[in-house]
Amino acid sequence: MIDVPVPGVLAAARAAGIARIVTVGTTLESSRWSAECAAEYDEVYAAVAIHPNDTVDAVASGLAAEQVLAEAVLAEAVLAEIGALALQPKVVAVGETGLDYYRDHAAPDVQRWWFREHITIAKRTGKALMIHDREAHADVLRILEEEGPPDRVVFHCFSGDVAMVKQCAEAGYVMSFAGNVTFANAGPLRDAAAAAPADLILAETDAPFLTPVPNRGKPNEPALVADTLRCLAEVKGMDVADLCDTVTATARRTFGPW
Repeated sequence: MIDVPVPGVLAAARAAGIARIVTVGTTLESSRWSAECAAEYDEVYAAVAIHPNDTVDAVASGLAAEQVLAEAVLAEAVLAEIGALALQPKVVAVGETGLDYYRDHAAPDVQRWWFREHITIAKRTGKALMIHDREAHADVLRILEEEGPPDRVVFHCFSGDVAMVKQCAEAGYVMSFAGNVTFANAGPLRDAAAAAPADLILAETDAPFLTPVPNRGKPNEPALVADTLRCLAEVKGMDVADLCDTVTATARRTFGPW
């Protein structure tokens, strides 16, 4: 997503009533870009991290000139830069970090090490922790408890069930729903959204993926989160404007002050 036409994306978002955007890093390169984009555009904010699926490649892609060093030293250098980026004023979260047991891009023990290190960065910098959790619910919740969570935790692209909603709500974790909540086969996810406290919900794109109905099949973008919000409002039996106000307040509490 580094070559997206940012001004056009922002103009479309403004037309849809989307006033602020958090763009998310998944590698060292994309984290640098996210921070640069946030610094350039007033309505853009950033999250920075190494995605669990990119943890194995992180040391090679980020610091190829230092390949003579031990892999552990390279990993620490990558994390040091993520930590430095996280200190920038418009970087509001450390993420996406977490665990992905659906794809086999990195061994679980490698992912878990990086996840713990990102938790440490989030706590040290005072930024929200944005979690990627795919088929790893129990381990993600266990590691958060073991490490002690940051003050603000967001489950990106929430994929848990009603039981997990209750666990997250008890811990005060924010659950962010993406466009897949609108899909015809997503009944269990809508049940989870219905069970989630309104003041612990966010809406997101996961752009360019998970484009919500009625635009499914097209590339996703921030403007289309309006469709996800309409679906969430229906699921929760809320007025769309009321839900938007609540989500805005949650975003400000989680990522702000803007």
